[in-house]
Amino acid sequence: MKAFILDDGITSAPGERQTVETLPARPAAVRDSGHAALAPRTRQAYREDRARFLAWGGRVPCAPAVAAAYRAAHGASPAPATLGRWAVSLGRAHTSQGLPDPGRSDRVRATLRGIRRARGVAPRPVAPLERETLLAPLGTAPRDVRDRTLLRVGFAAALRRSERVAPTAADAAFTAQGLVVTVRRAKTDQEGRGRPIGIPWAQGPACPVRALRDWLTTAAGLRRAGEPATPAPLFRPIDRHGRLAPQALAGRAVATIVKERAAAAGLDPALLSGHSLRAGFCTAAARHGAPAWRIQQISGHRSPASLARYIRAGQLFDDHPLEGLL
Repeated sequence: MKAFILDDGITSAPGERQTVETLPARPAAVRDSGHAALAPRTRQAYREDRARFLAWGGRVPCAPAVAAAYRAAHGASPAPATLGRWAVSLGRAHTSQGLPDPGRSDRVRATLRGIRRARGVAPRPVAPLERETLLAPLGTAPRDVRDRTLLRVGFAAALRRSERVAPTAADAAFTAQGLVVTVRRAKTDQEGRGRPIGIPWAQGPACPVRALRDWLTTAAGLRRAGEPATPAPLFRPIDRHGRLAPQALAGRAVATIVKERAAAAGLDPALLSGHSLRAGFCTAAARHGAPAWRIQQISGHRSPASLARYIRAGQLFDDHPLEGLL
């Protein structure tokens, strides 16, 4: 018997009109499946955004005029991109209950356009990490070995902040050509298809492959007695007694490490963030002449357009019209 998809999305056999009300009640299953469609950090951001709106005095559902007033009231504080995300969170609070999204009204959209026009939409620039930081002299203490490896592997694989702390020892495989790091889940791969990234042996002093091999040897000596044999996170906190914590480093700890090590190399830490490693790889690779498709294959950018700003930054002086004129 052939089935049809009805307007309300419910599958029905011919002659049988099912609605949500006539189906067996499974609210928990529907809720859990809906939650699984979003990354945990995204769900957390939506919750925080909704709580901010309610604390301001808003309610769900709300009229477009209220949504526009909310944007206007905060037009001078967060970045326009943040206001845009707040609108998405508020819209999802409505559409998840079958309510119309107030953010789709012309009045609300015009409010955001006015804020963008008044303030501009240029994002805060994050400086790419340069090779000097990767070569900065570090000691032989466990934290030094860990941080050196985190910087070099994060740079060579163009990893996002969350991707740097997620891999376990089982996700790193040494080969004759170098190292293969498997990213199990990423911002552009929420379903967990996985993406292997090859890192070749380097001839210079900043070889990521040698750094990771040294760190794994160091980490093996720091493991606590009775620690489970399951693959541990590659990068873990180290307490003041030199003991490894069982959990992975927090994403914000990566930014702290980048800033601290960059400051030691004589760079301004205020211009850097955890994203600087990824930006550094893309910019340096473009400057070195690597094709955009190959950079994107390693970085995992969703589209060439999202990678283009790094390509432009790395090629600002290539074939410059002023070359040889002055």
